[in-house]
Amino acid sequence: MPIEFTHVPGKTQAADAGSAVPFFYDFVETATKLSLIEDSGFQKIVVDDQAGLLTNMDIAAQALDRTSSLEVVLTHWAGVVAPAVAARQLAALDARSGGRLSVRMLSEPLDDDDAETRPVGHTVVWQRIDEYLVLLKRLWSNDKPFDHEGAFYSIKGGYVPRKGPHGADITIRMGGQSGTALRVAGRHANVLELAAGSLDEIRQLMERARAAAAEHGRAGKLRFALPVRIRAEGGVSGAHKAVELSGPPAHIALSLLPYAALGISEFMIVGVDRPREIASVGRETIALLRNSLARREAEAPQPGAFVARAGAEVRAAG
Repeated sequence: MPIEFTHVPGKTQAADAGSAVPFFYDFVETATKLSLIEDSGFQKIVVDDQAGLLTNMDIAAQALDRTSSLEVVLTHWAGVVAPAVAARQLAALDARSGGRLSVRMLSEPLDDDDAETRPVGHTVVWQRIDEYLVLLKRLWSNDKPFDHEGAFYSIKGGYVPRKGPHGADITIRMGGQSGTALRVAGRHANVLELAAGSLDEIRQLMERARAAAAEHGRAGKLRFALPVRIRAEGGVSGAHKAVELSGPPAHIALSLLPYAALGISEFMIVGVDRPREIASVGRETIALLRNSLARREAEAPQPGAFVARAGAEVRAAG
């Protein structure tokens, strides 16, 4: 199974600033890093700026314009922009990028400025996300305007005019561990971003997610991504909820093998933001892990191989 790597930007030390700044602080410098990330073996990059959704959309557009193969994972929230507006903007970005956009749905915005206007309660939040995603998908696929009157959204003549001949086929990424979150993810998500935990805890979460997806006939359509923080020896633990690894590249690559064996097809790499670190992870850790997986697959017995070989030996003996 091919393994993909996603770069999750953090903060870096600016040359003219005394404190850490966001990865996309200076886009001239960021453009160089994006090229390096793309050339180092990463397939995706997460856009998740604290300035909010509209800033994220602008950053995503710039990142897509400055790369040729890198998929941009745009962090998005229901309730910040009306579904019809979001559907048009996202479809336009997807078409502009040649299909290199995916949408990462979070349950809440980063800040709490609009808390009074948002529904209260975990279940209600996920009900709104469910309706929001239903509308996005319908807007991306419909060939004529439609009306909708739901618990959270009302649409009259909803339609996205400029999309591809097969609609906007945008990958949906979600997270969550509660039964409510997994039910919504099971219905809509193409990729589930897992929470950090032991191998057994992660396996159990994957089983619950597959069961939720199976209720909608989507058990085989759900892929899994695991956040992994790579930190220097003796470095402090990060706030990002990720499996934490440290040590030489070979050790980190070997540490990821058991997670890949669970069926995880994507590692979201956190804590690697300096050019030297990006190049090292790509040249060593990513390459080592892929080589190890390819070697294991080549060495694994193929179905029927033993039977065929045994039959040949019997014929030779006769």
